[in-house]
Amino acid sequence: MTDQTRATNFKNASYLADPEDVRRVLLLYSGGLDTSVMLKWIQDEYNAEVVALTVHLGQPGEDFDEVREKALTLGAVEAHVVDAREEFARDYVAPAIKANALYGGGYPLFTALGRPLIAKLAVDYAHRSGCDTIAHGCTGKGNDQVRIEATVATLDPDLKVIAPVRGWQMGREEEIEYARRNGIPIKGGTQAAPYSIDDNLWGRSSEGKWIEDLSHAPKEDVFQLVTRPEEAPDEPERVTVTFERGVPVALNGERLELVELLYRAAVIGARHGVGIVDHIEDRIVGLKVRDIYEVPAAAIILPAHQELEKLVGTIHQNQFKPQLDRQWAYLVYAGLWYEPLRQDLDAYMQAVNAQVSGTIGLKLFKGLARVETRESRNAVYDQSLASFGESGGLFSQQASPGFIELWSLQSRMAHRVREENP
Repeated sequence: MTDQTRATNFKNASYLADPEDVRRVLLLYSGGLDTSVMLKWIQDEYNAEVVALTVHLGQPGEDFDEVREKALTLGAVEAHVVDAREEFARDYVAPAIKANALYGGGYPLFTALGRPLIAKLAVDYAHRSGCDTIAHGCTGKGNDQVRIEATVATLDPDLKVIAPVRGWQMGREEEIEYARRNGIPIKGGTQAAPYSIDDNLWGRSSEGKWIEDLSHAPKEDVFQLVTRPEEAPDEPERVTVTFERGVPVALNGERLELVELLYRAAVIGARHGVGIVDHIEDRIVGLKVRDIYEVPAAAIILPAHQELEKLVGTIHQNQFKPQLDRQWAYLVYAGLWYEPLRQDLDAYMQAVNAQVSGTIGLKLFKGLARVETRESRNAVYDQSLASFGESGGLFSQQASPGFIELWSLQSRMAHRVREENP
């Protein structure tokens, strides 16, 4: 074991592995440069067996059979690929929709939602495969290290963690050279990837290069999912989203399973330039960063859900719930999926969304998704009462003066006091 390995695993947390105790490692494996180098490096540095786990959350264009074969070729004793799209949609994205979940007003949490599921599966497969340690490829500057390690430590405190990329001294060129020496295939050869990408069926993020320069406008090559709004069709498209108890169940009147509905909504939104987010974000590790997000499905479904929820809720619910939505989103962003408060908030989200059934119509045009129509049997709305000049039934215009006098009483008294006692 090298000095670098000992430095990499300086133990300042109880769940970090002592290098001497590492025997069999469950590696979260993407097939990219970092995790491919890690797969070989762990074998060499720890003299340990490696079990590879790849989780399919809807990453477009990925050949998962190829990823599995690559892991085995590089020496993994087992290589598992888990299609977790249905679980991801049902147990992570659906609750986020019910919570109108956006962090910082713009980020719909697609990566943050995926990481606790990936970590949960890592714990599960570590148990199945007899692993004592879980390894991931997160850096020390991101949020994902928190999300994965907090989840592992919560679900099984006896499992240990190593994070080689966080500790080793290799930059990209050193990693490429290590890969060359050890016969590790590199996607795209040795050409540096233009951006750091993370994606799943709920969205895509891009980091790096000019994105870190706040004075730099977005370049066209960053947009690989969403059409640039100026290049979107010149005719608008209308789309309807139908919800039952807060969960989208139909698109344009066609009933669909949630995974397929999210895919189709993404295709429609992407075609019309909907879902581009240029976002300044406060990471939980203390950094302020810029991310470019492409979230066409979320850009359609979240506004539709929020509008329907507003239609069926009372003024008091509609004033109160956004506060809880923000707290829910923050806990997920911060890697605290198993925090009891988030689970408590889920109970409230479920209760409110019991009434969120109906259909919302949106108009998509040149990057915008605007709500146009609303329909729900649970709407707290009566067209006859809303009509100008109508009275009777549950509402009497003649009752308004007495209400106004009482409603404004304290404000009028306070104004008078301040006028008399400046």
